[in-house]
Amino acid sequence: MRSSDRNSGGNRNPRGGGGDRPRDADRRGGADRRGDGRSGDGRSGDARRGEGQSQRPKGTPRPEERRYDVGSTGQSGANKPGGMPRTKPGSNKPTGNRGRKPVPARPRELDAQIEERNRERHSKPQIKTPKTFPGAEQEGERLQKVLARAGMGSRRACEELIEQHRVEVNGRIVTEQGLRVDVDHDEVKVDGLTVATQSYLFFALNKPAGVVSTMEDPDGRQCLGDYVTNRETRLFHVGRLDTETEGLILLTNHGELAHRLTHPRYGVQKTYLAAIQGPLPRDLGKQLKSGIELEDGWARADHFRVVQNTGKNYLVEVTLHEGRKHIVRRMLSEAGFPVDKLVRTSFGPIPLGDQKSGWLRRLTNTEVGMLMHEVEL
Repeated sequence: MRSSDRNSGGNRNPRGGGGDRPRDADRRGGADRRGDGRSGDGRSGDARRGEGQSQRPKGTPRPEERRYDVGSTGQSGANKPGGMPRTKPGSNKPTGNRGRKPVPARPRELDAQIEERNRERHSKPQIKTPKTFPGAEQEGERLQKVLARAGMGSRRACEELIEQHRVEVNGRIVTEQGLRVDVDHDEVKVDGLTVATQSYLFFALNKPAGVVSTMEDPDGRQCLGDYVTNRETRLFHVGRLDTETEGLILLTNHGELAHRLTHPRYGVQKTYLAAIQGPLPRDLGKQLKSGIELEDGWARADHFRVVQNTGKNYLVEVTLHEGRKHIVRRMLSEAGFPVDKLVRTSFGPIPLGDQKSGWLRRLTNTEVGMLMHEVEL
């Protein structure tokens, strides 16, 4: 009774087969399946597998294929990075594009044409867009960046200088931020003094006695170049000092400034302290200002004064704008007072101050601006 109930309870086998069948029936069913694929009840394997399930729509991948098919683009997981290859058992050909026609290979002539077009496109000269609309490429550097690089302070401090209307470019006061300048052509001034916007160097050296006023000396004597050996940029001296003369001499790589500082047209004054033996006549200063005749022409001093007098030892100050060789020594010697010691104490607006002998210092931005103002740069 129980066995009949189990048989009448329906097909509990998921594959659609019958209930408990005798072994001889299984053998007959196996033989039938080996023959035409039908079981003992006359149904095919596909029909039995589909029983109890909804009919699969046409074109929908089987459950075992869904893990490989992605989206509606037709690209299978085997063609994507990290995808699993889909191949039939015993076959080396992937089956990712089932039911699609193979794409024909692109001709080599077409590939050559595409490559030629790409080369022409990238080999064309760059087109400079006009600066009439926002976002166009702009030339030059921002003014506050140029000022900061020149040593005028941080960018924020330079922006404050612009806000205070203390900066001018090409003679016009800058009233707004973001102005771009060309450091090679534009003239930038702060408080009326020109700013060296390029990578120029300016140094002041207190030259000791016995040092030759050249950057190199073929005889091996001590020269100015010995004090700037660790500089990457080539420097040159502004003017000369006698070998036995001490004092201030300028070094720079700004050729135009060096030329103007030594040109008689601009009349940059140099001041010297000379130690001589007295007594001195009262009209010595008048003689020097009126002019002393030398073998190469007349020489005149701009100013003269006695700084110190101890017995017969006098320390006098002479200021002149000429730069001829041994000019101060020759003038005083011609007046009857040979020089025992000579020191240059200033060059234009740059004083020697308390700078020690043999020391090199970098000029400040204010001092550079004063020098440029002196020669109309």
